[in-house]
Amino acid sequence: MNQGLIPAKWAALCPGQHAVFDVPNDRRLTWWELDSMVRRLANGLVALGLKPGDRVAVLSRNCAEYQALYFAAGRAGLVLQPLNWRLASPELVAIVGDARPSAVISSTEWAGVVAELQRHVDIPHWLEFGADGDGSLERLMDAASDDEPDWSSKVGDDDPFFILYTGGTTGQSKGALHSHRSAAAGMLNQTVAERVVPTDVYMLTGQMYHIPVVLAMNYLKHGCPLVLVNFEPKQALEVIEAERVSAFLGITTMLNWMMAVEGFGRYDLSSLRNIQYGGGPMPSSIVRQSLDSFPCTLIQGYGQTEGSTMCFLSQEDHVSALAGNRPERLRSCGREGFGTSVRVVDDDGRDVPQDGRTPGEIIVRSEANMLGYWNRPDLTAQTLRNGWMWTGDVATWDEDRYVFIVDRAKDMIISGGENIFSVQVEEAVAQHPAVLECAVIGVPDDEWGESVKAVVVAKPGSDVTEQDIIEQARRHLAGYQKPRSVDFVDELPKAPTGKILKRALREPYWARRGRHV
Repeated sequence: MNQGLIPAKWAALCPGQHAVFDVPNDRRLTWWELDSMVRRLANGLVALGLKPGDRVAVLSRNCAEYQALYFAAGRAGLVLQPLNWRLASPELVAIVGDARPSAVISSTEWAGVVAELQRHVDIPHWLEFGADGDGSLERLMDAASDDEPDWSSKVGDDDPFFILYTGGTTGQSKGALHSHRSAAAGMLNQTVAERVVPTDVYMLTGQMYHIPVVLAMNYLKHGCPLVLVNFEPKQALEVIEAERVSAFLGITTMLNWMMAVEGFGRYDLSSLRNIQYGGGPMPSSIVRQSLDSFPCTLIQGYGQTEGSTMCFLSQEDHVSALAGNRPERLRSCGREGFGTSVRVVDDDGRDVPQDGRTPGEIIVRSEANMLGYWNRPDLTAQTLRNGWMWTGDVATWDEDRYVFIVDRAKDMIISGGENIFSVQVEEAVAQHPAVLECAVIGVPDDEWGESVKAVVVAKPGSDVTEQDIIEQARRHLAGYQKPRSVDFVDELPKAPTGKILKRALREPYWARRGRHV
């Protein structure tokens, strides 16, 4: 099925009902208005000479036009290429140069970045929208036909739909190419895990240049209104109350900041049904605080840009663990999703024992997996083998197939010949009440090869020392696992998915030794 046709169905069923509320621009679109925008965008891009398979890059914060462009690309058989506006200009130039889009569409806010791109890459069409812009995208839509594009009925299934560039947690960004089929499979996994119902109202807290945009499109596929925000904790609470939001996806930091808003208890959050979190397991103390503070269930989703939805720790898993039944499972990412098969294997592809101790690599078979990496057949062949996607994540699994991620393969610390999994150290450090976030990395050590360093973001107003953190870890870990040093920072570098960029934290230490990580 062509996923770009999602608005067409609901425009026929309930044309006057609200489909999208663009909070930053205080703009509401009905299903009829959204579908008309999608058709005109699709026809306008085709009128420029774009053909099926051509890429269309978008540089913008969350807004109604952005969502419409996803569907318009699908309707016209084009491939959307969202751009991460948090990246520095050189990396954006490299990404645009890699995918070679036929058009770049940007909001006025990024005019300076676009000017830099124009100096380095030759793109046939540059279009802008928004207040004080040149009006080129608006003119394209005004001149375009409102009829259904000729190609829309011929596009779908394994045709490419969008390219999402990885967050670069382990190196240079790569373009993960997804099809209409992989997007639909990811939506099905999410529908079952989130238990989507027709009365839901979904708030997209992340940016549309990363994989959770599939979650937002899934709610639209169910005919549920989508509320677009550019996350700020106080505003998020206000929007939940005003729009009766029932579901959203957040990372641990987002939930922490929302709960820390002054007067949190005065907000009416009774509409919330479920919160999904991602980017890694949440410390058990924050899980308990979240369930005590938000009037809804929690689930955890484990996925990658390449694989969207892979494992889920269910609503019941959270409640059961907090009640004392297998509490260690809060450190897991759950079990394989509805339409997914997951294994933990050794280097030869053999399943490791389900003993909760033996590490291996997570591999995934699913229609939600990417088609491959754009322009990288070598990496595609390494990652997709015999129908399975090799994730690069190191994990153990237990007798009931709960998966416990212990590290990225490149994040494991080897100190004095001992393997130290940073996730275990982070779980121990995070139990200190003054810790908002933490990341654990290996840094050079003349005696041990590597030593353990914790990088900590403290909660506002807290008073915590390096020794406090080390003592906290000592209570839960073997002596060789505890941090030998602690850095305190204002924030941790993150990929668009919310995953912490440990490579960026390690680089300054190893670069002094002439080694890049």
